[in-house]
Amino acid sequence: MQKIDIEMVPADVTPPPIQVGEIQIDQAMIAREMQYHPADSADEAQFQAARALVVRELLRQRAGQLGLRVDDESAAESAIAELLERELELPEPTESDCRRFHAAHQARFSEPTTMRVRHILLAAAPDDVAARDAGHRQGVSLIELLSDAPWRFTELAQRHSACPSRDEGGELGWLVPGQTVEELDRALQHLPEGLHMQPLESRYGWHVVVIDERREGRPLPFESVAGRVRHTLCEQASRRALRHYLLELEARFGVEGIRLDEDVDQVLMQ
Repeated sequence: MQKIDIEMVPADVTPPPIQVGEIQIDQAMIAREMQYHPADSADEAQFQAARALVVRELLRQRAGQLGLRVDDESAAESAIAELLERELELPEPTESDCRRFHAAHQARFSEPTTMRVRHILLAAAPDDVAARDAGHRQGVSLIELLSDAPWRFTELAQRHSACPSRDEGGELGWLVPGQTVEELDRALQHLPEGLHMQPLESRYGWHVVVIDERREGRPLPFESVAGRVRHTLCEQASRRALRHYLLELEARFGVEGIRLDEDVDQVLMQ
């Protein structure tokens, strides 16, 4: 989907202006706004900044249309908050709604799987091919040793691991998802108890891993998570309502030079 014309022209060509109703949003405004929208690329940050300015201007114009004070930034912020309070209709979920959502998304409202893990980190930089190859070979050798002599794990961790956990014999303790680096975390979720028979790779190098114990997650009863379920449904309803409202304002006032996409509701949450 086309996002913004400024992404589609050479750097030395001035892009067409962005306009909301009769108000123009220039490149200087977008450049100042970019600091609040970190992104993977300058183009993406530029688009997010431009989109945020368009959304605020749409809301400011609607607030002014209703007679709310928008003549300075502070007043405009208060006016926008009052506007959304007035015009967004947010249905309150019923208990039946909440119970149905909980039943359909039990994994979302479950205790996480926890694992008691030990590891030996054989460090190697991501771009050091020689060190990566050497680390993998060393990991395979250590696994062969540990297959025959599992009691040597503490000794080998203290000798070879580049992780501070070596001082604890490689003990990482009880882990839940999200506590380790992403690529290692994904692999751990699928491993059974015991010594894993291949080194696991991460951005930090290779890991020789033992899972001493797994406690599988279990769904939590509705009564214990009712507040979380209700909050989730309210948040979803709010996002839907805000998305529709902003797209209606775009159609009402007119926007040129940029298209608001389906994620416009995220702008006010940044």
